[in-house]
Amino acid sequence: MQSLKKVLVSVVMVASMAAVSSSALAAPKGEEAVKEAIENTLSGIVTAQKAVKGGDLSTASKDILDAAQASKEFRFEPTERQRQKATDVLKAARKALDSGDVAGAEAGLDSALKAFSEMKAKYDLTH
Repeated sequence: MQSLKKVLVSVVMVASMAAVSSSALAAPKGEEAVKEAIENTLSGIVTAQKAVKGGDLSTASKDILDAAQASKEFRFEPTERQRQKATDVLKAARKALDSGDVAGAEAGLDSALKAFSEMKAKYDLTH
């Protein structure tokens, strides 16, 4: 009976250690969402740039809005202020596009793409 108790306690201890170890080594769920957000933001900006060059301004405006929305999900503390400024640049580019200032919109999109690419590079270095 004593040896059965020891074996049972050992099995329970091993099982609990295995459960804790696997969850501790798993990638955090939030990381995937952050990576997806920055990728969606960058692809939205690129898609908007292509739409502007193609002359489809209404689609470009929608793409800029989608990119700005996706950028809100990119939460990485060291780049938070930079993200806010880049999102403001996106909003200004959309406003310029809606008022007919295509050159201003293109310049804003270029600036936003550069800023978000820098943020992605910083994020990738630490993850």
